[in-house]
Amino acid sequence: MNFIILCYNSTGVFMNLEKINLINFRNYDNLNIDFSSNINMFIGNNGEGKTNILESIYLLSYGKSHRTRRDRELINWNRDYSYIGSHFKTNRLNKFIEIKLFKSGGKAININKIKISSISDLIGVVNVVFFSPEDLKIVKDSPSIRRKFLDIEISKLKKSYYNNLVNYNKVLYEKNNLIKFNKNIDLKLLDIYDYELAKLSFHIISSRLWYLNDLNKYSKEIHRNITNEKENINFIYENGIYEDITIERLHRKILQNRNLDIAKGSSSVGPHRDDFEININGFDARNFASQGQQRTAVLTIKFASIEIIKSMINEYPILLLDDVLSELDYSRQNFILKSISDIQTIITATDTGQLNDLLNDINLFLVKNANVTKLTDL
Repeated sequence: MNFIILCYNSTGVFMNLEKINLINFRNYDNLNIDFSSNINMFIGNNGEGKTNILESIYLLSYGKSHRTRRDRELINWNRDYSYIGSHFKTNRLNKFIEIKLFKSGGKAININKIKISSISDLIGVVNVVFFSPEDLKIVKDSPSIRRKFLDIEISKLKKSYYNNLVNYNKVLYEKNNLIKFNKNIDLKLLDIYDYELAKLSFHIISSRLWYLNDLNKYSKEIHRNITNEKENINFIYENGIYEDITIERLHRKILQNRNLDIAKGSSSVGPHRDDFEININGFDARNFASQGQQRTAVLTIKFASIEIIKSMINEYPILLLDDVLSELDYSRQNFILKSISDIQTIITATDTGQLNDLLNDINLFLVKNANVTKLTDL
């Protein structure tokens, strides 16, 4: 077996986006696309709106854009609202998901015509794995990028994690306001905040450790295959405690840093400060990996994420590849394209490049002037 992903078989394990309708979304006035269950490729010049299509699919999965925190930026500049309608076919139940964004603020999300009250009700209904050139930041940029990666991936699989994260950020905000803006600090209230943060930290860190354990489990074989057995990869969580994590130890660490936190006006201990190391052949990839090694590490992370989702829900997610093939050499392109043969994949690129040599039977679209035209299959 050359690649882990090829363990897929025809047992009905799937998650497919069948069609999507975009109204006033980014540069599209009214767009309808029917997708195949295998590989769908959108080609066109930069700036034509290829990534906007992937962004809309990501929004259906996570309720937020991967590019901006401002929903109003997703609405066509001269319109009052934006609409995304979609039909998904899954192992469990078919889903009709709709999202409506309003320039005046707010959004409405319906699943099978029923309005949901919270983003947490949407997360995990449809899973996607998104891979773009910007994902190199996971390896080489600040810890906040790696924390965001963990938070998004775990939230897809554990609704309790998302809720714990929301509550943690709320309590952290209130505590920081207390120690930053109050000269006479209410220590009893601070005690309540600190113990609540310790409890929430325990649940968040425990889930992150679980996820990194699975990431290690699936990444090792994938990475060795991509690198022809030349490299080993390992992920190590960094939280500054280096002991078995318990609520009591976390609480004690928070209390030990109380005076420092009051002096700084911010909290120095907790999952909002943690990080994880990507280790390649015994060296920290942040400091010692070449750009090629960093790209391979991200490729490994993304394909391991696919396997983790499959192991949890018995469905492969939808894979979104945003202009990544041009960033990779031929062997890594070959790995991707052979590995996705049985997974619904949506790819953007400026041209087909070397695809003629690597695959057949793709659904090919041309994106130009805010129009999407289906072309004859390669």
